[in-house]
Amino acid sequence: MLALFCPNLRQNTSVTKVDLGRLLEESGAILRGHFILASGRHSEVYFEKFRVIERPDVLSALCSEIAEAYKDLEFDYVCGPTTGGIIIAFEVGRQMGKPAVYAETENGVKTLRRGKTIPTGSRVLIVDDVLTTGKSLFETRDAIVRAGGTPVAYAVLVNRAQVPIDAEPMFSAYTVEAVSYAEDEIPEWLNQIPPVKPGTSVFK
Repeated sequence: MLALFCPNLRQNTSVTKVDLGRLLEESGAILRGHFILASGRHSEVYFEKFRVIERPDVLSALCSEIAEAYKDLEFDYVCGPTTGGIIIAFEVGRQMGKPAVYAETENGVKTLRRGKTIPTGSRVLIVDDVLTTGKSLFETRDAIVRAGGTPVAYAVLVNRAQVPIDAEPMFSAYTVEAVSYAEDEIPEWLNQIPPVKPGTSVFK
């Protein structure tokens, strides 16, 4: 298990999408039922990011997919938003030898806090845990632009978006094929299951 933390992890943990799916299922990260997502939409599938970030092996395997996908990308920083994006930015940065910066919410707006600045023109890889509507990624992108940086690529651990997101290039370590529904579009079979509202924010 200690080998999971070695600097050349991404060269040593090549896994297939089937392996990643099994890791996510076995870790309890992919839940099934009736969930109200952070976006406000309803779905029968939910990705519980905390089951991943409490498992260094699963998190490292997913982040190594991102590191491999962007191994030839020229960039200066990795940036992730609170909450889940922070540890992902750290791990991707660790594997790729790049510093991480974090977009935190202040007065309702994502920003680089705690006195953190980046040089004007810095090229930034933006990462996050789950992609549904893209709102969190867009807010992080805006924070980087306001700080004087240039977003050059995007990556998420799990992509559950139903439509293309205006953020390119985009890499997803794992894609979950899960339909989500607006409040007035919930099918009867899903309405028969009591809804659960996990998560930490109103929108994602």
